[in-house]
Amino acid sequence: MAEREVLFEFARMGAYVRVAAIDAETGVEVVVMGPASALRADLERLALQKLQRRLADK
Repeated sequence: MAEREVLFEFARMGAYVRVAAIDAETGVEVVVMGPASALRADLERLALQKLQRRLADK
């Protein structure tokens, strides 16, 4: 994905974290869930990869 602006939103829900990745240009949003003990960078990378797949399908 060529240098697109991506916004990340983290919301803790008990033992889990909900991570939303939003493409600033198109407004396309994807969500991943992971354990609260996971590294923030790992969850961010997972959400970004999912967003890249979603944008490639469009």
